[in-house]
Amino acid sequence: MRQIIISLIGILIIAAGFFAKNHFASREKPAPKKIEKAIPAVFTQVVKNGSTPVNVTASGNLAARDRIEIFSEVQGIFEHSDNHFKPGVNYANGSVLLRLNSDEHRANLRSQKSSLYNQIVALLPDLKFDYPEAFPKWQSYINSFNVEQILKPLPQINSDKEKLFIAGKNINSTWYNVKNMEERLSKYSIYAPFNGVLTEANIDKGVLVRPGQKLGEFINPSVYELEVAINSSYADLLRVGNSVALNNIERTKTWRGKVNRLNSLIDPNTQTIQAFIRVNGKGLREGMYLEADLTAKNEANTFEVSRKLLTDNNKVFVLEGDKLVLKEIEPVHFTEKTAVIRGLSDGTEILQKMLPGAYDGMQVTKFEQ
Repeated sequence: MRQIIISLIGILIIAAGFFAKNHFASREKPAPKKIEKAIPAVFTQVVKNGSTPVNVTASGNLAARDRIEIFSEVQGIFEHSDNHFKPGVNYANGSVLLRLNSDEHRANLRSQKSSLYNQIVALLPDLKFDYPEAFPKWQSYINSFNVEQILKPLPQINSDKEKLFIAGKNINSTWYNVKNMEERLSKYSIYAPFNGVLTEANIDKGVLVRPGQKLGEFINPSVYELEVAINSSYADLLRVGNSVALNNIERTKTWRGKVNRLNSLIDPNTQTIQAFIRVNGKGLREGMYLEADLTAKNEANTFEVSRKLLTDNNKVFVLEGDKLVLKEIEPVHFTEKTAVIRGLSDGTEILQKMLPGAYDGMQVTKFEQ
């Protein structure tokens, strides 16, 4: 009996579970809520085509327009300068940059001048008897001869006989030798050719200088040139005299320059040409790195946009109704941050800022600013 009761209870439990399952299964499930898709909002700008200046950006280092490298053509001890021969020291036009000791050469020059004087004196008696018409001018030349002064030109020869007679006495060759020594004596002193500053000094006073030795560099700090490389496609558009905006690397200072020279040679490796921009102003220094903005030409019927708005460099998103449409355009010129484009009609609305994840046909709403 006990087993029968336990069996009946088990059957009842199973039956109750079956009916409960059917009851709950027959009840209707609530419909899932629809998740509304968020429609992104965008800012737009209206295309207004016009004439857009194409600016070519290039960079380079400033160099003084007037500069000399100081070399020695003679040998001697560096003994004098009108100022301290050090980098950064200023010299006025005509002042002595450096002077080498020339005592030995000066003594040799006096000796050669004396020899010339003696040679001319020795031929005066023959001139007096054989060429009396030529005697006075040679006598006058000897009377004014001074070994401490610059050698004067020989008297003018008026006849072939006199010419042959003078040449036979070796007067001309001696005179030219003396004149050559005078010219060499002038090389012991180097003068400043303009107002400027010493940017490099390789010797100190008391040092022995040898021929061909580089002594330093001297520049004019008032006028500079910036050499930049420009794409050869703009070779026919750049003109000497074009105004150029120059900026330092931080773009905190600006100077105005002008295209001074254009190299007609195109670099075969880079396909660029050299443009030289003349500039002067406060704050400029030798070797300073500058960026130049050159206006090469104006492109008609174009519009300038941010480069971030371009897709594949030749497409932009256009707003038509409430959808984005990807349209192909013609890129005319690229700068670091912008692009000059052609191919959109006036009044066309394009994105002002690129929308992340944008695609052709995407539904959007427009922000009304």
